[in-house]
Amino acid sequence: QGIWVNKDGGYWAYGGDFGENTPSDGNFLINGIVQPDRTPHPAMAEVKYVHQNVAFTSPQDSLFPSKATTTLKTFPVDITNRFYFTDLSRYRIKYVLTANGKKISEKELPLQLAPQQTKKVNIPLALRAAKGMEYHLNFYVYTRNPEPGIPAGSLIAQEQFQLFNPLKALNYTPKGGPKIETATEGDNLIAKSSLVNFVFNKRNGLVTSYRVKGTEYFSDGFGIQPNFWRAPSDNDYGNGAPTRLQVWKQSSKNFQVTDADISEEGNAAVIKATYLLAAGNLYIVQYKIFPDGIVKVNAAFTSTSMEETPTEVSEATRTATFSPEVKAAREKTSKLEVPRIGVRFRLPLMLNQIQYFGRGPEENYVDRNAGTFVGLYKSTAEELYYPYVRPQENGHHTDTRWLALTTDKGNGLLIKADSTIGFNALRNAIEDFDSEEALPHDYQWSNFTPEEIANHNPELAKNKLRRMHHINDIKPRNYIEVCVDMKQQGVAGYSSWGARPEPGYNIPANQDYKWGFTLVPLSGTSELAPKSRINYEPVR
Repeated sequence: QGIWVNKDGGYWAYGGDFGENTPSDGNFLINGIVQPDRTPHPAMAEVKYVHQNVAFTSPQDSLFPSKATTTLKTFPVDITNRFYFTDLSRYRIKYVLTANGKKISEKELPLQLAPQQTKKVNIPLALRAAKGMEYHLNFYVYTRNPEPGIPAGSLIAQEQFQLFNPLKALNYTPKGGPKIETATEGDNLIAKSSLVNFVFNKRNGLVTSYRVKGTEYFSDGFGIQPNFWRAPSDNDYGNGAPTRLQVWKQSSKNFQVTDADISEEGNAAVIKATYLLAAGNLYIVQYKIFPDGIVKVNAAFTSTSMEETPTEVSEATRTATFSPEVKAAREKTSKLEVPRIGVRFRLPLMLNQIQYFGRGPEENYVDRNAGTFVGLYKSTAEELYYPYVRPQENGHHTDTRWLALTTDKGNGLLIKADSTIGFNALRNAIEDFDSEEALPHDYQWSNFTPEEIANHNPELAKNKLRRMHHINDIKPRNYIEVCVDMKQQGVAGYSSWGARPEPGYNIPANQDYKWGFTLVPLSGTSELAPKSRINYEPVR
């Protein structure tokens, strides 16, 4: 429920845009799952999936018969017609078998099924699993003929099943190369050779350089750094998250590095950094740099309920972490959730060709991803942005196995998850979408009474009220900001005035978490497929 204003680049106007001190609910009525011009929100994919009239289910034990199973002759599936008056013979059903997101076979499934009935069907596969390959069986239901409001050939239902426990790929074997030398120069810990240069600054807590074969991957020294914050969504504001969880925004900047050291381990260099967060707990990040330029990243988030005795840290970190002041900070945050646990960094704009193996193509979140299938997708940093009327968190993708950001010729960087990761890759910083950072815009005052108008208090409104932020405020930057997450909490939505993400879709701060990924330089399109199948996780 917005009105298009064709000036200053164009934007959707909402409450508060129509005169000084006019009464309004701000952007509260910019709600639903479509834009004011009926452009679908990404959430439409989830709503469509939940409401679809054809269901596909299969017993869990048939999905993964045993860990040792490498062959599958048939796949049993129960198909349910949820329609009340329509036989499924009116629709075209097909199933597609994929390996690492690529289609390897496709067939139609003729089916007559009366309303409200279920039928078991055995899908012939004759499939033998290969190492490093992940298999999915996707079902799609299409209209054969036009229906009211639905053209012929429209997708009305879909489902996806993962087949087998994925077989581990070949483990990474470090390759030879020029010997990596380690050095400490002022605040910089440096691992370098004639091929590789990796620099960690222990004063600001950032990786400031990652250069391989003369190519610098980090833009303007904005390299890997801890990240626990997302630009608050409307639901976040509705449940008070920008105030309640503010400590995680503070934990994502002005880092206090209590320990940082560099050492040699075989033919690799290891940099380990320990951050004392504003929340009072620790974030420990280790980088293992190999002669071929591959970097294995391991991260550990310690519980806000951490105890002194079992925590293996240096004396300097122990002294800082278990001071009365920091202990008090942990006690305050011990019952909080974390918006996300991850890192962020910026890549040069030339690496805007994006390919990933995960859920898509629409943005998705841990509590809103059933309607987005695991697949192999291609996009760009520009296309991954979704222009919500009031700018906020957008463009996230869950269950990602790997992500590649490259030039048109395929040169760039592969990010391979140890397990799965979430990611955002946009031509904007988190701060661009964060309403509190949208200065000089004023807050969304209600102005329902003369008293309210007379008592605008910016200090009291900070992190509580949204600012008058619009899509024309979002200007593409000359870099790509990449957020790589162990997990980002869900977006919730049972209501937009208090509901929080459900248990299992949030991240309790009073737990320990460990996760990791690997940075793999790419020298061309042909390298992506084989390198994305390698298992780097054992390299620690």
